[in-house]
Amino acid sequence: MGRLAKNKQGAPLPLELEHMIDGKVTKKLHDRIKHETAKARKQQKQKPKAQQTPASVAKNGKRKGVAEPVKAKKAKVVESEDEVEAESEDEQMADMDAPDGGWDNVPMESDEDNMESMSEFSSAGSDDEESDTGNAKKPMTLLDSDSDSDAGSNGGMESYDEFDSDADSDDEAVTFRDMERRSRLLDAEQAEDDELGELELAAAGAVVEGEREAFALPTAEEVAAEEDTPLDLSQVQLRIQEVIRVLNNFGALREEDRSRTDYMDQLQRDMCFYYGYNEYLMEKLLQLFTVNEAVEFFEANEIARPVTIRTNTLKTRRRDLAQALINRGVNLDPIGKWTKVGLTIFDSPVPVGATPEYMAGHYMIQAASSFLPVMALAPQENERVLDMSAAPGGKTTYCAALMKNTGLVVANDANREREKALVANIHRLGISNAVVCNYDGREFPKVMGGFDRVLLDAPCSGTGVISKDASVKTNKGPEDFSMLTNLQKELLLSAIDSVNADSPTGGYIVYSTCSVTVEEDEAVVNYALSKRPNIKLVDAKLDFGRPGFTSFRGRAFHSSLSLTRRFYPHTHNMDGFFVAKFKKLSNKVQVEENQFIVPAGSGVKLKQKKKRRN
Repeated sequence: MGRLAKNKQGAPLPLELEHMIDGKVTKKLHDRIKHETAKARKQQKQKPKAQQTPASVAKNGKRKGVAEPVKAKKAKVVESEDEVEAESEDEQMADMDAPDGGWDNVPMESDEDNMESMSEFSSAGSDDEESDTGNAKKPMTLLDSDSDSDAGSNGGMESYDEFDSDADSDDEAVTFRDMERRSRLLDAEQAEDDELGELELAAAGAVVEGEREAFALPTAEEVAAEEDTPLDLSQVQLRIQEVIRVLNNFGALREEDRSRTDYMDQLQRDMCFYYGYNEYLMEKLLQLFTVNEAVEFFEANEIARPVTIRTNTLKTRRRDLAQALINRGVNLDPIGKWTKVGLTIFDSPVPVGATPEYMAGHYMIQAASSFLPVMALAPQENERVLDMSAAPGGKTTYCAALMKNTGLVVANDANREREKALVANIHRLGISNAVVCNYDGREFPKVMGGFDRVLLDAPCSGTGVISKDASVKTNKGPEDFSMLTNLQKELLLSAIDSVNADSPTGGYIVYSTCSVTVEEDEAVVNYALSKRPNIKLVDAKLDFGRPGFTSFRGRAFHSSLSLTRRFYPHTHNMDGFFVAKFKKLSNKVQVEENQFIVPAGSGVKLKQKKKRRN
């Protein structure tokens, strides 16, 4: 096959359009130039042969100067044969000039290389060619116009410079095969530039830090004046940042006559004004974190947590539920690797609580943090489980689903109004192994005992769910925390007494709160350990979360409190939560030297040791 058919190239451009070509000399134009040069050489050689027979000489008695028609036709035939011969010679020359690997891997030449090749073509002709003003001169005109029209339009033809902009500067032949190497070099140069940019930015920040004026705390008169005429929020935010900057480098940036307490008091006042907390709660929360992390915590409380749902495995699978919701236009994603039933809802064209899947009980709208106590409890099939504060039913129905509707789940709640939602969710989700009751949790185990596992999600201050209930910022005071901690301690002791330590599969208690304060979490657990020596803390089997405090502000707790887990909104993107898991070792509790408590299903029994008589 010929070259044109083999490479599937179109017809060459007309000569009058060649001057519009801009950019590099392509292979097609290279072949065209060779063809025109060879054709001009052939025509130049044929001119002396035609002059050997003058027009005045005639044959067969014809008049001089009259050309025979047959001769003219024969000359035209000879000329076409010469053209065919010239084209075949051009193809052979092009095939001989082609590299071994073909034209596909030919390096892309720069403009300077192309100009050098043009000079070679211009010098390849003889003196006779230079005198000819016909076809032999036009290829050189095309090449000359190629460099002259670089600044203009390229006529729709791509230049190799678009693929490699560094070919001219590097003076290196670039093929398509080493494009990857070029790309890696460019990436390395970009990374180096980014690193230099960061260093320059840090240096500029250091200069600004050195030039920044020293921050001065407001005087007592200025603080009193701000109570009458508060500052703008932007000014308060700027002062918060300045105070934090000083506290992070206190030795170098503080005022000589100011103590760290002065800066902390000012920071507390500003943050109370900026975020809207009362001073008591602000002080309590600031004690939990460093100043930088405290700002992150308060900022996270201003942002709503994502909506999450739990798949009801009694009726469907998470994959099928996700596909059904996606078909309805819901944008969702799995919560994380730590749960196999949770989904996060990012966007939904319909209310998540009004879909047919919700009505059919395929899922429960439940906070991700509420999964954690049930996962820590890990109820087994055919067990007896007590949920002491069950409403609105998210944790109760999760326990029933893990038990596959076997055994017994006693769902208790002290608030009768909240039990309406509890009963409705139990029916909607298809739970058939649950019993709902309305008792004060402190009455257990007098009402019922001997459970394999007990879950106590105790009433709390709600400092972990401020993003849902902003009223917590102002309506919680010292009396509230005192009342709540006493209630939590009593409920936890009742939950411990309601568990049967002799259970072959159970004997576990899980205590959880949606609070982050130490008084409601570690202090309550430490109290239970001191009052019930027949229990111990065990690992909750939660792969994430921060360990609980073993000491806090000079107060030491039991060393096993490191097995508890804390969750924060600014680190785990869920509500603040606390989870502790106990294992009951014995049903006998020694209260005094001669007195034991043996919890049972019917109540508490007291046994006294008989003193031996001498």
